[in-house]
Amino acid sequence: MFGLFKSNPADKLRKKMKQVQEKSMQAQRRGDIRSHSMLSAEADELWKEIQRLEGTDKK
Repeated sequence: MFGLFKSNPADKLRKKMKQVQEKSMQAQRRGDIRSHSMLSAEADELWKEIQRLEGTDKK
């Protein structure tokens, strides 16, 4: 009941990751491979952070 209004940090990261992936896709379509690579790496780091928060990372 009391956790109803608490924000989940993993959900915020998922939203940000989705935005970064979208920007990465647009950069790739424009032919800007350097930006695409940088944004893809950022999305990967966000994914690792999400996994760490959720405790689902497998090493």
